[in-house]
Amino acid sequence: MAQTKHSDLMVQTDDQLGTALQELKREQFNLRFQSATGQLEKPGRIREVRRTIARIKTLQAGRRPATAAPGRKPVTEAQGA
Repeated sequence: MAQTKHSDLMVQTDDQLGTALQELKREQFNLRFQSATGQLEKPGRIREVRRTIARIKTLQAGRRPATAAPGRKPVTEAQGA
């Protein structure tokens, strides 16, 4: 599997991203297991999977509505400027 580009991930729905994230986490587990037993053929795949997981999590966080930290008032333009 080639490296997943940001633009390819942007067009996917939240459900598709969630499914892809689960598959990548499963693959990451298997790759780590193969690495520990000395059976890993492509060591660079671990890095690629880790970064793709980070890309998906970043997209998911960006799509969530922004919420204020607990106990803090949201900053309005009059207060912040």
